[in-house]
Amino acid sequence: MAVPTFEELLASAQRSAIHLEMRDGYMPSDPAFAAWKEGKLTDPVGGDADFQQWLDWVSAAASRGVEFRRARVFSVPESDYIRFEHFSSAANIKAGEDVRWLPRRQATDIAFPGNDFWVFDNELVLVLHFTGDGELAPDGLELTRDEHVLRLCTAAFEAVWERAIPHADYQLS
Repeated sequence: MAVPTFEELLASAQRSAIHLEMRDGYMPSDPAFAAWKEGKLTDPVGGDADFQQWLDWVSAAASRGVEFRRARVFSVPESDYIRFEHFSSAANIKAGEDVRWLPRRQATDIAFPGNDFWVFDNELVLVLHFTGDGELAPDGLELTRDEHVLRLCTAAFEAVWERAIPHADYQLS
């Protein structure tokens, strides 16, 4: 199945978009992450055109009534990248996402798929494949409507969401 762009996926979503992140680090090559680590990024958007574009897509979909929920499962103490995500989540929330945090130790009894994913309108799963260092793999996007994958992903997400801590209430260690 050909994989549409994120912009196309978000534009076609009618009701919901859920995203589960389970890695402690992503894209170390991200200039915004590097700037944040150096103490040079004080604004979550920080002139990052790609991030601003993402926020615009989310905002447009949310204004059409699409519900966005993002949950993160992570190790404590938090990695630098998780701290960066916590810092930048205010912009995601302002654009229309609801974000929650679940320390990995509180997720031991949850059955997870092997990869991060998005589910659109409870019918389409976008699986994200990353390299060992956290970069998106060259063939890193896989789209499926497989019912087994859909059930596993939505069940895992809902189990995490139920016990995860809302962004406004999660304090970094």
